[in-house]
Amino acid sequence: MAPTDYFNVDALFSDEERLIRDNVARWVTDRLGPRIAALWQEGSFPDELIPELAELGLLGASLPTEYGCAGASPTAYGLIMQELERCDSGIRSFASVQGSLCMHPIFAFGSDAQRERWLPPMARGEVIGCFGLTEADSGSDPGGMMRTRAVKEGDGYRLNGAKMWITNGTMAHLAVVWARVDEEQGRTIRGFLVERDTPGFSSRAIKNKYSLRASDTAELILEDALVPAGNMLPGARGLRGPLSCLDEARFGIAWGALGAAAACYEEALAFASDRRSFGRPIAGKQLVQDKLVWILSELTRGQLLCWRLGRLKEQGEVTAAQVSLAKRTCVKTALDAARLAREVLGASGITGEYQAMRHLCNLESVFTYEGTHDIHTLIVGHDITGERAF
Repeated sequence: MAPTDYFNVDALFSDEERLIRDNVARWVTDRLGPRIAALWQEGSFPDELIPELAELGLLGASLPTEYGCAGASPTAYGLIMQELERCDSGIRSFASVQGSLCMHPIFAFGSDAQRERWLPPMARGEVIGCFGLTEADSGSDPGGMMRTRAVKEGDGYRLNGAKMWITNGTMAHLAVVWARVDEEQGRTIRGFLVERDTPGFSSRAIKNKYSLRASDTAELILEDALVPAGNMLPGARGLRGPLSCLDEARFGIAWGALGAAAACYEEALAFASDRRSFGRPIAGKQLVQDKLVWILSELTRGQLLCWRLGRLKEQGEVTAAQVSLAKRTCVKTALDAARLAREVLGASGITGEYQAMRHLCNLESVFTYEGTHDIHTLIVGHDITGERAF
């Protein structure tokens, strides 16, 4: 058993799921692991590796094979996200946004023509997508505060507005943009596929980040951008559409966060076993053991939670509140694990020679995006009490 698999959770996965996980783990170790610290410090995403991610079947991994995707189980998809984030949250974010927030809405809400046009090249990594819901003034309240508008004009819609904190924003060839529209049935929210070369559509990179530095984060700007009517997602009307996409992404985030926690634990355990103080390894100190046992205990709880979440999703029985509980629990576990691991590493933990501080900084963003920790608390609170607190 791996040092992070204290309860032999590995035995709960199928042979195929383990094979997929191990292939991703090897690729990360060989191709990305040696470079990630430098990429993070440079603030750059390794876009030259996108074809390799595609070849491994990691883009839209859980979507059907008829569109060139891997057709992996939800649990296998979760394990993919786990291994990518074991390396870095920004790398997992790229694959998560491409698959769960861009390819999924096209598959779930798009027309046959939209699916056939976009999903195969996105699975091949030839078309990169981004998801435009969040705005500068509407984080946790995307529906009530949304300012982006789409106005019917001839055979299309003219979009005006801006989206903020958009992963893959400057590299994307296609943006799934959510905007308010006045229709005969009343005002609602609709999704639009906005292509990169659309006049009036631009993006601007967000600089000076202390988190997710190996991720492309941008602002999307729409100034009288005219989008053909055929680029509207026909199956999504209202806020339920984009929120269901976020649930797809949150599922993967819960798994991914455990990858970061596992990386921090393994690093802290190895360091504590080698580092000597007062004549013996610090692993023999009670306070250090307390930190290591806490991380392992919470990591194990998260592993079992995510395994069960995956099986519920495969059975079609998972609820949005269960996904919220998993995202909330696993990300908080990973954030605290990274902080404790940094403590075990001492002063060495603040350097780029070790992973803990990089994971800690990244997880501060993961703690906030795709629904903040507090919002997920209130989602679960509403589910168990029947009382809405927001």
